[in-house]
Amino acid sequence: MKLSRNAVAIVCVLGVMGMTGASFAAVPLYRMFCQVTGFDGTVKKAERAPDVQLDQTVLVRFDTNVRDLPMTFRAEQVTQRVRIGETGMAFFDVTNTSDKPISAKAAYNVVPERAGPYFQKLQCFCFDEQIIQPGATMKFPVQYFVAPEMATDRESRGVTEITLSYTFYPTERFQQAVNGVSPSGAAG
Repeated sequence: MKLSRNAVAIVCVLGVMGMTGASFAAVPLYRMFCQVTGFDGTVKKAERAPDVQLDQTVLVRFDTNVRDLPMTFRAEQVTQRVRIGETGMAFFDVTNTSDKPISAKAAYNVVPERAGPYFQKLQCFCFDEQIIQPGATMKFPVQYFVAPEMATDRESRGVTEITLSYTFYPTERFQQAVNGVSPSGAAG
C-alpha cells in the first residue's frame, strides 16, 4: 500500500498535535493520579472522615515555604498529636507584605511518602487559587485525618510522625501581572 504525500503530511501533523496535547495534559493528569492514589506522598482529598478512631496516635508536623512571593506564611501550631482516624484542624496565617494583590496557590506533600495514601484532607486552602490583598493577613484552615488503614498496612505500620509540607507559589495570573502582561497575553 502506497501513501500519497498528502496522507503522510496529515499523519505527521496529527502526530505532532497529539504529542503536543499529551505534553500539556501530562502535568494535570499526573497530579490527578497522585491525588487519587496518594503516590509520591501526595495527599488525597476525602469526602468524609472515618467512623473509626484508634487509640494509636501520630504526631503531625506542619512545614511552610514560600517561592518567589512577597509574603509570609506560617502554621499557627508547628505540630499536632491526633489519634488515627480522628479529624484534625490546623490553621495557617498568610500575610501579603507587598503593596499589590497576590495571586497564589499552595502545593503540598507528605513525608514519609508511605503515609501519603493515608493522610487525607477534608478541607484545604491548597485546592484553590488564593487572592491576598496588599498588607492583608488571611487565616486558612486545613481539616484532615489519618486513615485507620495505615495502622495495618505493612509498609506504613510504625509511622509515628508525618510532616505535611506546603509551598505557596505564584499563579500564572500573578506572574503575568508582575511582568506587565494582561491575562489574554497582550502587554499591558
